[in-house]
Amino acid sequence: MFTLISLGIIMALLQMVLMGTKMSASQKTYRNSLEASYGGVELVAKEIIPQLFGNYSNGSRALNSTFGSSSQISLSLSASLKDKLAKDTNNWPSTANKIPDAKISPDMTFKLAGTNGNFMVYNKVVDTVTGNSDVSGRDLDPGIGVAGSGSGIAPKHSPHLITIEVQGERETNPKEKAMLSVLYAY
Repeated sequence: MFTLISLGIIMALLQMVLMGTKMSASQKTYRNSLEASYGGVELVAKEIIPQLFGNYSNGSRALNSTFGSSSQISLSLSASLKDKLAKDTNNWPSTANKIPDAKISPDMTFKLAGTNGNFMVYNKVVDTVTGNSDVSGRDLDPGIGVAGSGSGIAPKHSPHLITIEVQGERETNPKEKAMLSVLYAY
């Protein structure tokens, strides 16, 4: 009787150890995909979108030469991305997809290398609210008149807001994925 109880306790402990191992492995898998998604957000926010705001054609050419199919990242941009970045959501062309799933007709896709495999990152602009942001790069002095003295009146800044859905997934196993929503203000 004592042997049977001991065996039951040992089996329960083994089951708990195995479940803990499975849970930590799944958390590690999710963490890798989440880190790839964070890296994708950083690349989009700091490299891709700022280059596309000023002059879209020059920016997209520069991005394709830097991150295009010949590089390890293999960046690809959709045809409707220019309209999605510049116009309000209501003024997008009918071909622009508004479904919030980043993998269904994404606007930007690229590959990020990981230590134990590559990750595909899908980015999709799902909403745009245009503001009065100056994308020319010139600093304007607010309220300076003919006399050269400032009036102290400046226009209220209303940023350009872009909502981006991001999905990062392992290239060899799409079940290992993480999804993020990002609000980009410019």
